[in-house]
Amino acid sequence: MKIVVIGGTGLIGSKVVKDLRARGHAVFAASPSSGVNTMTGEGLNEALAGANVVVDLANSPSFEDAAVLEFFETSGRNVFAAEIAAGVQHHVALSVVGTDRLAESGYFRGKIAQEKLIRESGVPYTIIHSTQFFEFLGGIVQSGSDGETIRLSPAFFQPIASDDVAAAVADFAVGEPRNGIVEIAGPERVRLADMAQRFLAATHDSRKVVADATARYFGAQLQDDTLVPGANPRVGAVNFEAWFGRTQAAK
Repeated sequence: MKIVVIGGTGLIGSKVVKDLRARGHAVFAASPSSGVNTMTGEGLNEALAGANVVVDLANSPSFEDAAVLEFFETSGRNVFAAEIAAGVQHHVALSVVGTDRLAESGYFRGKIAQEKLIRESGVPYTIIHSTQFFEFLGGIVQSGSDGETIRLSPAFFQPIASDDVAAAVADFAVGEPRNGIVEIAGPERVRLADMAQRFLAATHDSRKVVADATARYFGAQLQDDTLVPGANPRVGAVNFEAWFGRTQAAK
């Protein structure tokens, strides 16, 4: 199959491209560096010509509310116009577990808009809802920084390694369209504040995490189950200790 991976040079995209090529597929990594710009539409028709599957892993370069919404709406319209013209048979998109429960956040309002476009596009699709990546733990910790204290919600959290995300994306890309949402998550369900403290300990950071039920998660108030999947998600194999060990070894 010809598979186009939009955002194919990023954290997840580069791993998905490598995986799919190893399976024998013709894979094009679409990004501005390869002449494809989803915001302007530049290069999209050429990249998608003859494509069977499009995997959309592109993310907004800005997290400002209006910019995020504009990115996902404009990019989505351009991608689907090109997909319909090319006769693409399967659109795969990576989104976030709990997106529909996080509308207080400007970023997640953008993701909600993206998913609406996918459902209404007319192109067969699979939306993959993933829990947050271990690779984002540092950013999550910093988002709650208050001097020597980190204030984070005690809501449940089930982070996943990027390798497990990429393997799942590749598997769903070569499968039949689900025309719905599938969920993927890490192997361990923990409290967000507790995981952050483990991350600080592992990185020899002396700051302390305070569990604060009123702490916002990128602008949104969390309930206990906001960030965790429902029944029967696809569960990754890599836990925090294994991921951290690999990360340190790579460094």
